[in-house]
Amino acid sequence: MTESLAVATPAQALALLSLPQEELFARATALREAAFGRNIVLCAIINAKSGNCSMDCRFCSQSRHNHTPIEVFSLLPDEELRERILQLAALPVARIGVVTSGSALSGSELQRLCKVIAALPDDVRPRVCASLGKLAARDFADLSQSGLTRFHHNLETARDYYASVCTTQTWDQRRETVLRACDSGMSVCSGGLFGLGESWEDRVNFAFSLKELGVGHVPMNFLHPHPETPLAGQQPLSANDALTLIAIFRHILPTATLRICGGRPLVLGDRQGEIFAAGANALMTGDYLTTHGQSIAHDLEMIAALGLEVRCDASC
Repeated sequence: MTESLAVATPAQALALLSLPQEELFARATALREAAFGRNIVLCAIINAKSGNCSMDCRFCSQSRHNHTPIEVFSLLPDEELRERILQLAALPVARIGVVTSGSALSGSELQRLCKVIAALPDDVRPRVCASLGKLAARDFADLSQSGLTRFHHNLETARDYYASVCTTQTWDQRRETVLRACDSGMSVCSGGLFGLGESWEDRVNFAFSLKELGVGHVPMNFLHPHPETPLAGQQPLSANDALTLIAIFRHILPTATLRICGGRPLVLGDRQGEIFAAGANALMTGDYLTTHGQSIAHDLEMIAALGLEVRCDASC
């Protein structure tokens, strides 16, 4: 029974690190297949507002405290945003994420976005997600009324390590945003970024925090060091560590969607197909916010070659 493979305590999770990778992956694959069969879910994102963020996240190319040479622009015009959503909706992606920089959208920006979402075709609207920063309960009510069904807000890392990477917002403030999204009735996508200098204990504790919150969709990003950020010289995770991390998360979160996102090409290279053996059941395809990713054609070919199937519906 796969139930016996899941772990219930941080100590049990850390003990998995002593297993041979082949055994660890076999357990993770069994857990993934028990929860999701051979189905893989794709998502894609739109960078809808870029740069000039007041947050001081040490890893982020979009922070105004850092000086990474990126394109900076305000919230996309309504028609352009609509067209970009519809373009992605024509692809076999289950979810389309609208992502904006900054600590939170302004009231007028939020209302513009709500109108764009509400006016989408009925078969597209349920596939849209949003990552809009720290919002109030009334904002979530407006988004829900517009037809948004899922909100993304990363906790980034373990509570005890968070102050090492950001000082302009606390981990608990981020958690409160996640709770407000949950209270609104939306499903929540919340994960983090790995390779910031955190320990294995931090990573395991972080996974258990997500488990405690009942998060069902967990994006896993790997640091892609950006120039002119405090972490520009940070050594990226090794492929072995990244894959082991996915497998550990699968043992802690046996029924959650584990979605491999930013940093995938850099960290995993020609081992990207191993994410599914390690327990992942979803990935972000196409480009990320300020870095390039894999084309959807490449990802579809990789998934098919492994005998897996892409599932594309709004329930994913």
